[in-house]
Amino acid sequence: MTTDMTVDWRSKGFWAPDEVVDPRGLGLFEGGFTWPLLVVRRAAVEANIATMAAYAARHGFDLAPHAKTTMAPGLLAAQTAAGAWGLTVATPNQALVLRRLGIERVLIANEVLDPVALRWLAAESAAGWEVFFQVDSAAGVAAAAGTGGPLRVLAELGHDGGRTGVRGLDELASIARAVAAAPGLELAGVAGYEGQLGDQGGVDAYLDQLAEGVRRLAGAGLLPARPIVAAGGSAWFDRVVARLGGLRETARLILRSGATVSHDDGFYRERTPFTRVPEEGPLTAALEIWAQVISAPEPGLAIAGMGKRDAPFDEGLPVPWEVRRAGGRTEAATGVRVTKLNDHHTYLAVEGTTLIPWDLIRFGISHPCTAFDKWRDIPVVDEDRRVVDVLHTFF
Repeated sequence: MTTDMTVDWRSKGFWAPDEVVDPRGLGLFEGGFTWPLLVVRRAAVEANIATMAAYAARHGFDLAPHAKTTMAPGLLAAQTAAGAWGLTVATPNQALVLRRLGIERVLIANEVLDPVALRWLAAESAAGWEVFFQVDSAAGVAAAAGTGGPLRVLAELGHDGGRTGVRGLDELASIARAVAAAPGLELAGVAGYEGQLGDQGGVDAYLDQLAEGVRRLAGAGLLPARPIVAAGGSAWFDRVVARLGGLRETARLILRSGATVSHDDGFYRERTPFTRVPEEGPLTAALEIWAQVISAPEPGLAIAGMGKRDAPFDEGLPVPWEVRRAGGRTEAATGVRVTKLNDHHTYLAVEGTTLIPWDLIRFGISHPCTAFDKWRDIPVVDEDRRVVDVLHTFF
């Protein structure tokens, strides 16, 4: 996955106080690491990438996985090698990173109105780079047109209570007409995002509206012969396939699901579409954090040396799975539960077992998108927990 596997004192979790080191072949518990430590399991992440590539191909969709989940060139290269049509980002700065990494096709799943970024996008587009971004306002169209182009844009349809995107089909048509009239702009298709909707009925209704919007714009001659239609987070991509699949003969259908690359033990474990269509999956949690018990100050309470600087907490707290005792003996973390996190401390409620200072705990995480950004360098391990690669992240 990665060509440069060296790390030094700047790399959290790796213990390299005096020199640059190459940790390949090193076991996690052989003294080359300190705690806490985020780890990627190679077998799981490779299986997830293959699962999503096969899923998209079966249903006639292309994949442009959201790179903002990992911003790790090693994983992005693996997704591209598995057949990803392109990669998705959320900001021009992330697009810049992918451009420098040599990614040939990028979707910015967001509005861009910053003139500095727009001028750069126009110049790179003129140089042959395939880059797309979304518009949902007259101001957005005017800002993009002000560069002189060429720029490819997607008209974005949103929903009530959501984030960006126009709130109806009349507004979508208005934006499409504005793009068509603007110099230097090309309307390449339509985009949407269903991930903030909480129930299948609402998701289906929104996606049906998105499909109808595509048909109306096509009927009005506002779309190219084979427009891009992009949607799909990591919680409802099966409904995207079900409700937008009818457009596959006339449009290039794009799934942007990003968290699938690593999956998790919390938010997405509960919400993955493969709970509804298990025959199509599964995905496997590929991330784990090892942290040490540093205090057991009172009965029923232990403190681990891990906190908000190390583990995600916005969509659920870390999940204790395993305790590693002195000497290497392991046991299930039954009766251990995370109750809260400080910056560098995790509070553990302990019932029916005992945790003592020194014990190591393997945690699963909830929400990978706010896990990768906390780590500059991440070891990738085999099933014996020996390092086979190092991921470098670019946030």
